[in-house]
Amino acid sequence: MSLITRLSKFFSKPESKRQLGVSIGPSSLTLCYLDENNETSYQEAALDANQNLGDNAAIKNVTDGLTALLTKNSISGNCHVVLSPAYYKIVQVEKPNVPVDEMIGALKWQVNDLVTIAIDDLIIDYFDAPVFSATNPKVNVICASKSFLTLLMASINQDGIKLSTISTEEFAFISLVPKQESPILLVCQQLNAEAVLLIVKKGQLYFYRRLRGFTQLSQQSEQELAMGATESLSLEIQRSLDHFERQLKQSPIKLIQVIVPSAHEQYLVDKLAENTDIPVQLLALPEQNQGQRKHAVAIGAGLLEALEQSNE
Repeated sequence: MSLITRLSKFFSKPESKRQLGVSIGPSSLTLCYLDENNETSYQEAALDANQNLGDNAAIKNVTDGLTALLTKNSISGNCHVVLSPAYYKIVQVEKPNVPVDEMIGALKWQVNDLVTIAIDDLIIDYFDAPVFSATNPKVNVICASKSFLTLLMASINQDGIKLSTISTEEFAFISLVPKQESPILLVCQQLNAEAVLLIVKKGQLYFYRRLRGFTQLSQQSEQELAMGATESLSLEIQRSLDHFERQLKQSPIKLIQVIVPSAHEQYLVDKLAENTDIPVQLLALPEQNQGQRKHAVAIGAGLLEALEQSNE
């Protein structure tokens, strides 16, 4: 599923077999480029991690950096952008009982008091939460700044590039998982970002939870992981499993997969496996992306269109 894509309709450029995944993280930009010969290349640019991500200087840092990367590498094709949570917020609310064509307007006012973005600058999209109760349906609303996205699109609007989707980190990770009937819990992280737990079933997001205090997980040594980090992470995983199975009345999770860009990723998997009776394994990336686990979000960005089509 792609989100916040209505803005991309401002652009109309020729279709291309080339795919460009762009990850905009808290401290870096990453491009994952798949050319017409299925050859993949990667480019990175650092961002000033000390800036307030909501101010004009930080926004200009992002848009200027992206423009420079695209221009420097003479890239063309369909572009899929994934934002880090620093640039959006997801809130869950009761689903308004209104026609589909009135849903965006109703939700915009409903979430206005839950976000810090001024309503005149607020752009939203939404995805339905899995139906756990027929009497109280929920909807997940993605909120972002229209002015930021407009500037972002302008930096991408270059000859030969078509902006196809703007999405969120959660869906980029989901796009890396083959669709299957049984639910899977994903333990995901990218460099200098919060860890996130996702539960995926049939290509749909059933549960998501960001974990505070695990930003440095990917940079910890085996000794640091053994001294408490994996115990704390295992506890958060168990809490999420309990909520999913007991509170949401869902079938038990039978597999946990991990994507954490660490030199000790397999050690982390082994330690987590010691703390649960559920199999734990590395999340496999597509064959052409092996060895690029730190770029998982940018890789997933390029797969989002196929995920959306498979869910239609």
